[in-house]
Amino acid sequence: MEYPVWYLPQFSGGSLIALIAVTHVFVAHFAVGGGLYLVLAERLGLREGDPGVLDFTRRHARFFILVTLVYGSLTGVGIWFAISLVQPTATSLLIHNFVFFWAAEWVFFLVEIVAAMVYFYTFGRMRSRSHQVIGWIYFVSAWCSLFLINGIITFMMAPGGWLESGNPWEGFFNPTFWPSLLVRTFLAIFLAGVYAFVSTAFLRDVRLKRRMTRFSSWWVLIAALGALPSGWWYLRQLPAPARNILAHASPQLAAILQAALWMAAAGGVLSLIFCLLRPQWHNKIVALLVLVCGLGVMGGFEWAREGSRRPFVIYDRLYSNSIPPQKIEMLNAQGFLSSARWSRDKEVSETNRATAGEDLFKFQCYACHTLGGRNNDLSSRTAGIAFEGMAGYIENLHAIRPFMPPFAGTVNEARTLAAWLVKDVNGIEIPAQILLPDKAIEPEHEDRSDLGESLFQQRCSPCHGLREGGNAMNARVRGWDRDRIRAALDDLPRMSPAMPPLMLPAEQKDALADFLAALAQE
Repeated sequence: MEYPVWYLPQFSGGSLIALIAVTHVFVAHFAVGGGLYLVLAERLGLREGDPGVLDFTRRHARFFILVTLVYGSLTGVGIWFAISLVQPTATSLLIHNFVFFWAAEWVFFLVEIVAAMVYFYTFGRMRSRSHQVIGWIYFVSAWCSLFLINGIITFMMAPGGWLESGNPWEGFFNPTFWPSLLVRTFLAIFLAGVYAFVSTAFLRDVRLKRRMTRFSSWWVLIAALGALPSGWWYLRQLPAPARNILAHASPQLAAILQAALWMAAAGGVLSLIFCLLRPQWHNKIVALLVLVCGLGVMGGFEWAREGSRRPFVIYDRLYSNSIPPQKIEMLNAQGFLSSARWSRDKEVSETNRATAGEDLFKFQCYACHTLGGRNNDLSSRTAGIAFEGMAGYIENLHAIRPFMPPFAGTVNEARTLAAWLVKDVNGIEIPAQILLPDKAIEPEHEDRSDLGESLFQQRCSPCHGLREGGNAMNARVRGWDRDRIRAALDDLPRMSPAMPPLMLPAEQKDALADFLAALAQE
């Protein structure tokens, strides 16, 4: 709300960050583990007096430099560019809070670049002992970069004591710091072996190919075994709401996690059979398949980490739409548009419904949703929802979907956003007057059936039609008695992980159960 929005309705900024970040971390972890691989591969060749191993290490170093120093560096800059456009508030907070940590990381990165170039261009031209010292300098600098960035990334998930003290050291060494560092170290070693499969696949010397393929496969398998217990430790240290999101994942997140697990299994089987047990079967196709599996595992890990942080971009301090939680109450009372520096309208009216509604979408929804795009398309997700149902859904957004930030603004701003989504996005007719008078209060219900129908419109209609549609409620509850319906309302996630708990007082659940029971008898 303090910065303008970089607005591309069909391609969200979050998608751009994910596209750059997933490939960057896939290379950046190789930059850490690959440095250790080069040093130990060179040491193997020196110890065994094998010039073939040393020649392979030199050629692999060229591949390593091209991937890490070129693509890795470019995508690193790309991440800064993307996050400064998409999440300027969060980026500013991270820079100001960890300015000296970032400075230290950039120093280590500079040492990495110099050491990597010296290591490659002096291969075979420097005494072996001194050359290996250069390799160790590179690896230690790369791991220190990982150490520093890990602290800042984990801070975003679990700020720890920083929330109370504001001390950056408490935020840096947060509860998830050490398990995350261990997981990422094992992933770096894992990717060192995965990338090495690409280099070994191009070897023509059969003996050398088998030797280095088997050597590389041990990196993959041992790192995978080490990542399992450290990953479990990391999960146990996550905040309870984050673990709950992973346990009751949305269909999209569940599909991504399942795909990542299948990728991990496939990569492990391929490495075990084609690289460790039968290295003579290793070829370029196998190397490509294992590389794709490694990318899937890394992408799934990063996506799950980002998804479990919802609805925050910095846990308990900044929602994903850059609104601080502590300002929600003030914005609800005073209005969001009047506080948003870059909004075109400062208050809502019947005449500016379209522009005000679009601005509310830009500032509060666009961080996670697109319009007609592939990522969380809001037009398809709200298709067919009537105005009153949409308005009630937006007003109770966080209670219905705990992984989404609450709507920040007045009731009339919520109704304006609802009208824009229903009318301007989905082309459904809305009432001529959508705004409530300033003195309007919540209407009283004459009986429980009126309250039950109102609750259905607010809480259920965004996903369920009443008597028509593929998810029609009358078909869902047909033949159910009132007690069964009432029990189901207390435990909706058990019926379907996609349904959040119904956070309503018992008397309101009773009224909703009465309404649905009457519907079931039609």
